[in-house]
Amino acid sequence: MWGCLGARATERAVNIGVLTDMSGLYKDLAGEGSVVAAKMAVEDMGGQVLGIAIQVYGGDHKHDVPTALDIAGNWFKDDRVGLVIDMPNSTIALAVQKFAAERNRISVTVSAGSTDLTGKACSPTGFHWAYDTYSNSVPLAHALVAFGANSWFFITADYSFGHILERETTRAVEEAGGRVLGHARHPLNADSFNEQLTAAEDSGARVIALANAGGDTINTMKEAAELGISPRSQTLAPLLVFLSDVHALGFDVARGMTFIDGFYWDRDAETREWSKRFFARQGVMPTMAHAGVYSAVRHYLRAVAAAGTDDARAVAAKMRELRVDDFFAHGGEVRADGRMVHDMFLVQVKQAYESRYPWDYYKILSVIPRDRAFRPLAESECPLVAK
Repeated sequence: MWGCLGARATERAVNIGVLTDMSGLYKDLAGEGSVVAAKMAVEDMGGQVLGIAIQVYGGDHKHDVPTALDIAGNWFKDDRVGLVIDMPNSTIALAVQKFAAERNRISVTVSAGSTDLTGKACSPTGFHWAYDTYSNSVPLAHALVAFGANSWFFITADYSFGHILERETTRAVEEAGGRVLGHARHPLNADSFNEQLTAAEDSGARVIALANAGGDTINTMKEAAELGISPRSQTLAPLLVFLSDVHALGFDVARGMTFIDGFYWDRDAETREWSKRFFARQGVMPTMAHAGVYSAVRHYLRAVAAAGTDDARAVAAKMRELRVDDFFAHGGEVRADGRMVHDMFLVQVKQAYESRYPWDYYKILSVIPRDRAFRPLAESECPLVAK
């Protein structure tokens, strides 16, 4: 467990449990920073709701479903946790979302991407913030194929997130008139990507799409640079990139890299003000995951206050009713399937000489409006959505 805020709440289940990766390949994009972001949201909401001081707990799921469910179960039973949040790992997020609904608790996935969370596995008390495998693949695939990058090969993390990301992107590539030549899969937190990169080179595909994340994306990019894979012959297209990944790669490897993100700390005055507060506590600029955790915790607490109860069904209804009014979403909406929709951004990593100060990494090329960034509700497989 990591830290708590305020006196121990005993009356109602309104505490926050940040279930994240504290020690693995996603620790930089989420991890302790997600706990800090949750605490900032609680503090900014006055530290209490319904007259009860709110505690924030942090737990390391270690990419293990039984461990994750054990932590969440103890929080629900012993620590009056009403919201479990973050969950960077789609397999864990899917399991915890189901587990939370069965115990009448709210779950918000921020760092995991599977569209199944708001699709066939949707939950009346489950929500998905920040991004998903659709938002980070479909607009990018359409754009690249339109520019002539019409043959693709995937290097894919061999678990739920990677499979769904590959599936979503494949559909988008083919819809745009491109074709997929093959894929090579790797275990989570792989030691080497030489075999997968060699297969991608041998395929002759114009685009090598990386359907992985965090440390796996960083290491795939580094090995590709060492092998001399160049945009002159093949374009590396990482489908999920966080600011922490760019920071780890540096300009020599990341420059010119184009991808989709849901948040950039230096976008406007509001994002800069919050991000500098986060930096003062954590020593790094926040990722989309950190900003998303802050946004979701704040929205949850607003919903609890508006509902006047900690009952998860009542709170969930309020979360769907209220607009998401903050620097992250700027009037975002929470749909019937639990998907929070907001604008996304097509960004490109600057050249080193273009960077004016530390963490000045992105050029925002275009805004992807919320109605195009996420799968249309009419196409949802969620049983909660009226057809």
